[in-house]
Amino acid sequence: MKVLSMPASTHHRHPALRVAARISCCLGLAVSLLAHAGDEDMEREQLARIAHEIAELEAMVAAAAQNKPTGQRVRFRYEWLQRDLQLVRDGITQHVDAPRQPRPAPPLRGDYRQ
Repeated sequence: MKVLSMPASTHHRHPALRVAARISCCLGLAVSLLAHAGDEDMEREQLARIAHEIAELEAMVAAAAQNKPTGQRVRFRYEWLQRDLQLVRDGITQHVDAPRQPRPAPPLRGDYRQ
């Protein structure tokens, strides 16, 4: 299987790619941490850590949105990404703070290109 990578200079020109890479890492961390969570306290600690990482991502997205290029034919929708990150972080926080009861979750937008 061939792994494709982008030149380092591309990452500097496209802050959205850095954010997307960080999101992928954060979600991978979330899955691996939760897969190994043995008890409830450990799970809550790990979820709080994930929520903190998402908060850092939100700050990165806000900074990238401030520096976004203008006049592009295809634009990255930072506000959609910000909304989705907030939904995920809020869901984690609510889970950590609430008793174990199922609740509906709003759907993520997902497509950040226009």
